Amino acid sequence: MAVPKKRTSKMKSRSRRSVWMNKSNIQAQRALSLAKSLATNNNTTFVYSSSNSDVAEE
Repeated sequence: MAVPKKRTSKMKSRSRRSVWMNKSNIQAQRALSLAKSLATNNNTTFVYSSSNSDVAEE
């Protein structure tokens, strides 16, 4: 069975975790920004149908 030869250092594991957390924080900020723009009707880059009749016809 394959086993790692040495333990991963705390610095390396924390660095990888911080990269992962930063990516998730950026995605959360983008999602919140999109939600705010949809709530205030300031959306210019997002195609959004406000009527539900379009969905019912398909």
